[in-house]
Amino acid sequence: MPKDTSIKSVLIIGSGPIIIGQACEFDYSGSQAARSLREEGIEVTLINSNPATIMTDSITADNVYLKPLEKKYIVDILEKHQIDAVLPTMGGQTALNLAIECENAGIWKKYGVRIIGVDIKAIETTEDREQFRLKMIELGVNVCKGETATSFLEGKEIAQEIGFPLVIRPSFTLGGTGGGFVNTPEEFDAALTRGLHASPTHEVLVEQSIMGWKEYELELLRDNVGNVIIICSIENFDPMGVHTGDSITVAPAMTLPDTVYQQMRDLAIKMMNGIGQFAGGCNVQFSVSPEDDTIIAIEINPRVSRSSALASKATGYPIAKVAAKLAIGYNLDELKNSITKTTSAYFEPALDYVIVKIPRWNFDKFKGVNRTLGLQMKSVGEVMGIGRTFQEALQKACQSLEIKRNGIGADGKEMTDYDQLIYNLKNPSWNRLFCIKDAMHAGIPTSTIQKLTKIDPWFLEQIEELEMIEREVGKYNLKTLPAELLREAKVKGFSDRQLAHILRCLESEVHTQRTELGILRSFKMVDTCAAEFEAKTPYYYSTFDGENESIVSDKKKIVVLGSGPNRIGQGIEFDYSCVHGVLAAKECGYETIMINCNPETVSTDFDIADKLYFEPVFWEHIYDIILHEKPEGVIVQLGGQTALKLAEKLDRYGIKIIGTSYKALDLAEDRGSFSSLLRDLDIPYPPFGVIESAEEALVLCKQLKFPLLVRPSYVLGGQNMKIVINEKELEAHVIDLLKDHPGNKVLLDHFLDNAIEAEADAISDGEDVHICGIMEHIEPAGIHSGDSYAVLPPFDLSENVIQKIEEYTKKIALALNTVGIINIQFAVKDEVVYIIEANPRASRTIPFIAKAYREPYINYATKLMLGEKKIKDFTFNPYKHGYAIKVPVFSHSKFPEVNKELGPEMKSTGEAIYFIDDLQDDYFVKVYSERNLYLSM
Repeated sequence: MPKDTSIKSVLIIGSGPIIIGQACEFDYSGSQAARSLREEGIEVTLINSNPATIMTDSITADNVYLKPLEKKYIVDILEKHQIDAVLPTMGGQTALNLAIECENAGIWKKYGVRIIGVDIKAIETTEDREQFRLKMIELGVNVCKGETATSFLEGKEIAQEIGFPLVIRPSFTLGGTGGGFVNTPEEFDAALTRGLHASPTHEVLVEQSIMGWKEYELELLRDNVGNVIIICSIENFDPMGVHTGDSITVAPAMTLPDTVYQQMRDLAIKMMNGIGQFAGGCNVQFSVSPEDDTIIAIEINPRVSRSSALASKATGYPIAKVAAKLAIGYNLDELKNSITKTTSAYFEPALDYVIVKIPRWNFDKFKGVNRTLGLQMKSVGEVMGIGRTFQEALQKACQSLEIKRNGIGADGKEMTDYDQLIYNLKNPSWNRLFCIKDAMHAGIPTSTIQKLTKIDPWFLEQIEELEMIEREVGKYNLKTLPAELLREAKVKGFSDRQLAHILRCLESEVHTQRTELGILRSFKMVDTCAAEFEAKTPYYYSTFDGENESIVSDKKKIVVLGSGPNRIGQGIEFDYSCVHGVLAAKECGYETIMINCNPETVSTDFDIADKLYFEPVFWEHIYDIILHEKPEGVIVQLGGQTALKLAEKLDRYGIKIIGTSYKALDLAEDRGSFSSLLRDLDIPYPPFGVIESAEEALVLCKQLKFPLLVRPSYVLGGQNMKIVINEKELEAHVIDLLKDHPGNKVLLDHFLDNAIEAEADAISDGEDVHICGIMEHIEPAGIHSGDSYAVLPPFDLSENVIQKIEEYTKKIALALNTVGIINIQFAVKDEVVYIIEANPRASRTIPFIAKAYREPYINYATKLMLGEKKIKDFTFNPYKHGYAIKVPVFSHSKFPEVNKELGPEMKSTGEAIYFIDDLQDDYFVKVYSERNLYLSM
């Protein structure tokens, strides 16, 4: 069936601010769906409250509404626009819940809007645990023994009947919220109460526990006539008991016998057909008994999900793009595969490589948090490694995490305490993968590790083999190491840095040695069809096996370094900047090359840059790509601290940094040197000093006076910053810092309490400076800027103060020879404007200002960096009406044991934008009245 021509306009509902359990994978799918529909000449209207996304950019949709995801705003849109259909499957649980709410209120019917891409009854069947259970039994699909409880008493009765251990799963929740394993009657009461409260319908499924079983996912697509394809099989490295969002996952499934896989396929198709006849994507989760291969259905999600973003990036098959086309009537056999451009979309992807996804956690931000992993998701982001083998992909994923690891082990950070290792193997936490390798290194038998972790023996054997190679390499030095052993280590994913550690030499020496021996990276294409058909899309990963498939053109090229995994302090706003940077460089006639390893993002979509290298943002990988491509230079200003940290090495190796020089970037990062610059410019800053020991800190504090802000140089998101009010606190924090950051300098600043905080974003060509916007924080100084409510433009700063902020911003931007973009933070006390810090890179606030003022500032900044334009070439015309409030969003519900206090270290996971006409607005008045509520030291 061809396209339904009656659908001329579609409303896409976004997913709102980023929270744990629902991250930027929906920015990726929503953006891709919007582009897909617009290709068909359909008018796309989009509602989402997240200002940091590409999805809410004017380049994505015809009409963008930066509004809260509430029923009344949907009605406002339907009053203004003739909308034919709504696509609610691209915005996660938030969008689905809103669509159901509007359906129940009769809104879609009243305005003649059809729901496409999903069936509301299917959502209800899959989200309501009892309906799901009964439907599966009706279809003849095995499910865990269990029943639904809507009261405490009912829950107790069910538990008594089934017997322990049990699982509690609340209905209609996201990321496993409120769920958990219960082993004893004593734990049950608290878990049941928590689950009943977490569910919006106050019902929970109490069922038998299958903890320790194997877990798998299948990603499906179905069209209007019932054609179904399986895009990808995904195997969880971690067994049942860890939420799939917190599990290491592998595609394709590695330990699944073909007979069991075929059974699973049949069950998945039966389940999808059984819940409703809709055209779109679906994710099905199964558990398999390691004893007898019994298959049990865990859940089915009739929408795109975190797993479908991963499956898209793993296979190169654009699930959201195709799902959007199916939703408007096309069938699979009528669509082309976007990668090969010749084969049909009704063609199941085949992989001749392995992908490994590893989640990224931020437990350090939450003191006293329970770090154990369970049914409730706790990770804030993820990375994906692609390799020819599981081992190579695993090592590359470890290198992508940005937790100062160079692969799995072999870096001197091994845990050696036997009791601690045994505890960590038994109780899954963020570092269990590394503990498995450390346990092998310490001589703990693999059989013991398997018994404690329940991880499939095949995976453990793969890691054990890496341990054996490490031991073998350790018998040599660089001169005596056999070339074949070096090649084997590289094929297995060992980084030059790991090998340098084992061989007791420098990373650069390993690189030189292997280059001389001809052990070079080759680049392979992700082509969806295991190289059976020629692919037209330049989407690559590196390996040490076989011929090179990345052909270098003779065009002038620019590399944009991505921002790596999402984490608190560096989120989707940097991906927004990278995408705009790529598009601006394309406009200037450059071939654009993107390097990033985050599967959730728009920047790693195969058709954004001219060439995508899905690789760790890790020196060795970047250097090899640069040697291969020979670009004009590298843009580091857009990828947050991740990209900025690599500037020093790029500079040392003589690779051109586009825009602001490394010297200027380093000067701004080194807080001591930066304060000296401010002194020369006669710009006020809080008294400060640099110390390298607790003893020096105790001497300096007498001079600076308490309270003091204590912070290490080169940090992100206020990591490890603390306000201290006496010598005892000062000494303890400095000792902690120097333990975590040996050799680092620690800064002590006099903390300006009760000051007002403000920040400015500006772009510069090195001669002129344009201030994009100034924002005033509602909370006093002391709360990290990412955790503050901030108002654009300022709401009560005097003319004199605003003038000073503008003057200092221009002075600093020029003194740092800024070419591109800069963010400067200020503290205002007694009408004196003090500088807190300057970041000569894209910031969290620049997408916000760009959306509020409707100006593409990153596009302008990139053209300045490339030297294609000067400030005077742009006509600035910001849309200024009322005020825009940046609303921080926290995921406190995931960490109920942690205080909600706020300080200099950032804790928010996302943000929303809220527009008001004036300061009498009830929302502003409420937020302003609570400005001191959570301030802590």
